[in-house]
Amino acid sequence: MLRIGFVGSGLIAWAHALGLKAMIDGGVLNASIVAVHDQRERRARRFADAVGPAEVVPSAAEVAARCDAVWVCTPTAAHREAVDAALAAGRAVFCEKPLATDLAAADALVAAVDAAGVPSQSGLVLRSAPVFRALRALVASGTLGQPMAAVFRDDQFFPIRGHYASEWRADVAQAGGGCLIEHSIHDVDILRFCFGEVDSVTARTTNLAGHEGVEDVAAVTLSFASGFEAQLTSVWHDILTRGSTRRIEVFCREGMVRLSNEFRGPLHIQTSSGKEVRECPSPAWVDALPLADDEIGLAVRAYVEADRDFADAIADGRPSEPSLAEALVAHRLVDAAYRSAAAGGAPVAVGDGR
Repeated sequence: MLRIGFVGSGLIAWAHALGLKAMIDGGVLNASIVAVHDQRERRARRFADAVGPAEVVPSAAEVAARCDAVWVCTPTAAHREAVDAALAAGRAVFCEKPLATDLAAADALVAAVDAAGVPSQSGLVLRSAPVFRALRALVASGTLGQPMAAVFRDDQFFPIRGHYASEWRADVAQAGGGCLIEHSIHDVDILRFCFGEVDSVTARTTNLAGHEGVEDVAAVTLSFASGFEAQLTSVWHDILTRGSTRRIEVFCREGMVRLSNEFRGPLHIQTSSGKEVRECPSPAWVDALPLADDEIGLAVRAYVEADRDFADAIADGRPSEPSLAEALVAHRLVDAAYRSAAAGGAPVAVGDGR
């Protein structure tokens, strides 16, 4: 049985833990959530009571001592301390994105995990979403012709209220930045996942909410090695009725495809022959899990496959994806965007300035 521990018990920890518990209760995963640590003991106790039985322990080191794999779900600035505790005990590590508040620290974290040789995985969970897997396969099939361009909009209310129940994302020392690094690092990763390597990045950022160093608007152009171009607009607003919402249109020479849901789709495809709506269902085993068929249940399903992949990889003794190295590449794209914005929107070649 895989003994799982959590460092951090905020919103993202709940998303992972509820999915893990559903897999355990559904007989999909032979595991148990045994320990949790959070600086807010009351919050950790509520988490432990809901997903356990789990014990609330006083440190990340104590979590590592009691488990086989550690899910690191703290504010970004605290990732390294939790990862180091896991490495000292020789435990597998699932680390949420972004890995660190800046590129150099992310690079150092990945190097430390690689040197320790423990199983690891990053929290780039959009790669597990059925709609993005379907989009990637459709593009790779060539049925729409050569990919040309994408328009990608990512918006949500500023994640310091509502169900987030924390304010650390408004603190640049804790988060490293705003909507770009904290939320749209998923977007640059999924664009690379679907369309290949990025050569250069151009960006501008704006801070309207007034939290120093934390942008709430980012306009980014990613130029790919293949000639593909992607325009990404990322916004944190104050419309509390709008949660995380992603809309994408992809144009190829012989067809276009759009999606209006970032998990199940469907894909809306248009060619010279007409229009098609292509469903993107979850695997049957996911739909069979004891999860509510509501907004919360759907959100949790976005994490289920990624977490099972990691647990299975630990059991099988094989590498898992997305790796920390993939998360580092995504951070490198975000870093290039920030450097471009600091230079007034000048293009930045990916990999420069490391």
